[in-house]
Amino acid sequence: MSTFKKTVGKLHLWLGLASGLVVFIVSLTGAIFVFQDDIRDLTEPWRKVEAQQSAMVLPSQLQTAALAAHPGVKAEDCWTTYFGPARSATVYFTDKAGAPIMVSLNPYTGRVLHEQDLRTHFFTIIQEIHMHLLLPEPVAKWVVGISISIFVMMLLTGLVLWWPKRKQERKQRFTIKWGARWRRVNYDLHNVLGFYAASIGLVLALSGLFMIFPGILQSIVYVVDGGRPAPRELMETKLDTRQPAPIAAQPLTDVVYRTARRLSPANEMVLIGPTGAGKAPVFCWTYKKALHYYRRDEYAFHPVSGQVLDSRFHATKSAGTKFSDMNYDLHVGQILGFGGKLVAFLTSLICASLPVTGTIIWWGRRNKTKKKKPKLQAV
Repeated sequence: MSTFKKTVGKLHLWLGLASGLVVFIVSLTGAIFVFQDDIRDLTEPWRKVEAQQSAMVLPSQLQTAALAAHPGVKAEDCWTTYFGPARSATVYFTDKAGAPIMVSLNPYTGRVLHEQDLRTHFFTIIQEIHMHLLLPEPVAKWVVGISISIFVMMLLTGLVLWWPKRKQERKQRFTIKWGARWRRVNYDLHNVLGFYAASIGLVLALSGLFMIFPGILQSIVYVVDGGRPAPRELMETKLDTRQPAPIAAQPLTDVVYRTARRLSPANEMVLIGPTGAGKAPVFCWTYKKALHYYRRDEYAFHPVSGQVLDSRFHATKSAGTKFSDMNYDLHVGQILGFGGKLVAFLTSLICASLPVTGTIIWWGRRNKTKKKKPKLQAV
């Protein structure tokens, strides 16, 4: 083996031992989370309703129904989401005890279908482990972020170590020798599966890093846009609260909903943020397809009058901003539908196995080296 490959091998080994446990946990929980919407649709019947020709009720009516059992919680602090014609709507808020509550309602009648405390929800816990390892967020950001950065280096150095020196070695690098002894099978599982998963693993790891460190993603957006910033998309919505504004004739959240429906009529999903205390803009996002977060239009509204202060439509966004918008769907594989999620699921499982098979290889070689050392005999 060349000196270069020996150096890469040492780097691969020690980086792997340093990050292995975090990579295992993050990859395994990521694999579980990929199909969370599909699993919840099967196990939570209140997520779906029968589509109707009639119009959906306004968000103020949904909020009133959702908060009926929670006196003291303000409608202005709620997040309201319409998921499309055949799905229930949700109202999300934090109750007086500090618990995050999700209420599902029939969007055509406003009837409460189910209420969940998200602290005990299985996929909320899985997501929290995946993102923060149950650590305080400022600590988790660096623990997970550094470990995933190391994993990216592991994938790259692994490809260098995998690359066959001679042509006759190539076939064995692509196949697992199932009939061999278990140590050889483990070695092949690490090398062969690692090779096949490397490209998708890099996509999953990098898209995860973009969420942890948004500044990296902004740099990518700048490069994709050819170094030309898009002023329209980088502009922050400004609000001068000193200027008088007419009070909306109806609940502000209803004004926001109706305007968003009118301006983005083809979009299925509508997410309305808290309307607050009239000091900051009210934000709303509409999405082309339910549970997909890529193709979206974005709006900012005046918190008193409901006038549109700013709007950004998917069709007019720059290539870099569109790339940024697709990051979550890319991370979970749903950018390519069910097939993409299946690939992300299998790749995540392989990524979770790599620290395990790699540690077994290291442990076996370590013990083998110890056995080869000559024992000193007493004189």
